[in-house]
Amino acid sequence: MALIERPATRDGGLVPAVVTPSSSYGVFRRPVETKGWKSWLFTIDHKKLGIMYGVTAIFFFFLGGFEALLIRAQLATNEGTILSADKYNQMFTMHATTMVFLFVMPMAAAFANYFVPLQIGARDVAFPRINAFGFWCFLFGAIFINTSWFLGGAADGGWFMYAPNSSVPFSPTSGIDFWTLGLQITGIASLTGAINLIVTVINMRAPGMSLMKMPIFTWMILIVQFLLLFAIPVITVALFLLMFQRNFDATFFSVEAGADPLLWQHLFWIFGHPEVYILILPSFGIVSEVLPVFSKKPLFGYPLVVFSGAAIGFVGWGVWAHHMFASGLGPISVAVFSVATMAIAIPTGVKIVNWIMTMWGGKLVFTTAMLFAIGLIVQFTIGGLSGVTHAVAPSDTQQTDTYYIVAHFHYVLFGGAVLGIFSGLYYWWPKMFGKLLNETLGKWNFWLMIIGMNLTFGPMHIIGLQGQPRRMYQTTDARAGEGFFNLNFWNLVASIGSLILGIGAFLFVINVFYSHRKNGPAPLDPWDARSLEWMTASPPKEHNFDAIPTVHHLDEFFHRKYEDRGEGEHHEYHQVATAEDVLAEQEANADKHIHLPSPSYWPIVLAFGLPVMAYGVIYNIWLIVVGGAIVMAAMYGWGLEPATATPDDYDPPTPEGGAELEVAHG
Repeated sequence: MALIERPATRDGGLVPAVVTPSSSYGVFRRPVETKGWKSWLFTIDHKKLGIMYGVTAIFFFFLGGFEALLIRAQLATNEGTILSADKYNQMFTMHATTMVFLFVMPMAAAFANYFVPLQIGARDVAFPRINAFGFWCFLFGAIFINTSWFLGGAADGGWFMYAPNSSVPFSPTSGIDFWTLGLQITGIASLTGAINLIVTVINMRAPGMSLMKMPIFTWMILIVQFLLLFAIPVITVALFLLMFQRNFDATFFSVEAGADPLLWQHLFWIFGHPEVYILILPSFGIVSEVLPVFSKKPLFGYPLVVFSGAAIGFVGWGVWAHHMFASGLGPISVAVFSVATMAIAIPTGVKIVNWIMTMWGGKLVFTTAMLFAIGLIVQFTIGGLSGVTHAVAPSDTQQTDTYYIVAHFHYVLFGGAVLGIFSGLYYWWPKMFGKLLNETLGKWNFWLMIIGMNLTFGPMHIIGLQGQPRRMYQTTDARAGEGFFNLNFWNLVASIGSLILGIGAFLFVINVFYSHRKNGPAPLDPWDARSLEWMTASPPKEHNFDAIPTVHHLDEFFHRKYEDRGEGEHHEYHQVATAEDVLAEQEANADKHIHLPSPSYWPIVLAFGLPVMAYGVIYNIWLIVVGGAIVMAAMYGWGLEPATATPDDYDPPTPEGGAELEVAHG
C-alpha cells in the first residue's frame, strides 16, 4: 500500500488521499526529529497547542491578578501612595487588557483547541499549521504589549481607549501604540482560529454526528467563532484608525478637524459587547458539560440550551450602545438599545433555568469542578441582575463611571467566565495530563476564590452607589461618607478580599505541582463522563482515536457504556461496558493507516516577523522592512513545503499490508 500524495494541503489541511496498491509504506507518523523541546516549538498538534495556549494564558492570569492587587493596595487606604496617578492609569489599563485579551480569550482557545476535535471525533483541526501560526501570533502579540512597561510606560487610556484621550496630546508616550499594534497581532490569532474551528466543526464531525448531536461545549465554541469572525474586523478597523492618527497625523477622531470622537466608541463597542459573549459563552459550554456528569442526568432541554446560545450571539450585536447612554445619543436610540438589552436577558435566563433543572432531582456529586460550575450559576446571576439595572437608561446614567459598573462586570466576567474556566480545568485535567487534581486543595481553591470574590466586588456596589467614580487613583476624605457607607472602610474590605482571592487562585498552582508529584495515574473515566473526548486514552493518543467513531446518540460515550432497559418515557440504564472496554474495542478495530501532517517551523517564523514590523511603526521604518522581509520569506518557505510525503515519513508496513486509506485528517 503506497500513499502517493500526502493527504494534506500545504497548510496542513484536509483533502482525500490518493491510494495505490503496494506494500511499500505503512502508517504515517510525525517525523522522528520532533522530539523533546522541538516537539513543542514546531508542533501543529491541536492538543499541544491547546496546552501551550492554556499555560500562557494562566501566566497572564497571574500577571493580571498582580496588577489588580497593586490597584487594590493603592485604594486600600485614604490617599494611597503606592502608585502615582500615571502609573495607576497604566495599571488599570493593562489589568483589563491582560485579563480580557491575554487570559480569558486565549484560555477559551486552549479548551477549544484541545477538546473540539476530540468532542467531534476528529484527529486534528482542519488547518493545523494555521492553528500553530495563531498561537504564535497570540504569544508574540502578548509579549509585545507587555514590553511597553520597559520602553517608556504602558498604555494609559483604559482598555476601551476612548478618543480623544487616546490621542498624542493626552498620551504622548508610546504605550498606546504598543497597545494598538499588539492587539492587532493577537487579533490575527483570534481570526485565524475562528475560521479554523468553524471549518473543523462544519466539515470534520464523526460519521453520524449531526449538529444536534454535538456536545454543548462544541456548540458554544462554534457560536463564539462566528462572533469572532465578525467582531475582530471591527476592532481591527478601529485600531488601524487610532494607529494612523497617532503615528501618521491622521484626524479620524479629531474634533478640530471636523471628526467625531464618538466614532471610536461605536466601533469599539460594536466589537466590545459581542466580546462579552465571546468571553462568557465558552464557560457556559463548560458548565453545560460538567453539570450533567455530576448530576448523573442528561442536560435538561438540550435544544433550548443550543438555541439560547445562538440567540445570545445574535442579539448581542444589537446592544452595544448601552455602554454609551451618557454620551448624548438621543432618546430614540437610548430606548431602542434599552429594549434590546432587556431582551438579551431572556436567553441568558433560559440557560440558568436549564442548568438548575439539570441538577433538580439528580444524584449530585460535589467535586471541585461541580462546585465551580454551581458557583458560576450563582455569581453570574448576581452580575446579571445588576446588569438589568443598566438596561434602564435613567439609572444607568447615574451608575455610569462609578464602581457599581466595576462590581457588575466583575460578577459577570469573573463570576461567569473565570469560574467556568476553573471548572473546566478541574474536570478535564485528568484527560489532558492523566492525573487527578487533589480534591481537598481544589475545594480550598474554590471557597477562597468565592469568599475573596464576594468580599472584593460585593462592596463595590455600595461604593459605586455612594458615588465613588471609576479610574480615580485616590479616595479623599470628602468622598468618604460616614457609618455603614464609609467609602474608606468598604475600599479596605475590597482590598482584603482581593488578597484572599489571589491566595485562592494561587492554590490552583500549588495543587498542580502537588498532584503531579503525589498522585498516580488517573482512571480512564474518573467522572463517568458522557461525551466523545473521554472515549480515548488519557492523555489522548497523538492521533486521538484509533478508529474514528460512528455516532448514534447525543452523549455517545455514555450510551456505549449504558443500555436503556426502560419502556416508553421511563428510562432505566444498566452498565454494559466500562471505559476500558470501549477503548479496547477501538484499539481492536484500529484504522490501518493514519495520516498526521508533519510539524513546521514556518508558522513561528511568520508570526515573529509581525512584532518586528510593529516595533518599526513606533521606532524606525527600517524595522518595518526587516519584519516585512521575515514575513515574506516565511510565507515563501511555508508555501514551498513539500506537498508529498517521502518514504521516510512512514513506519514499516504491517505483514498483512493493511486496508486502504479513504480519508486523511490533517
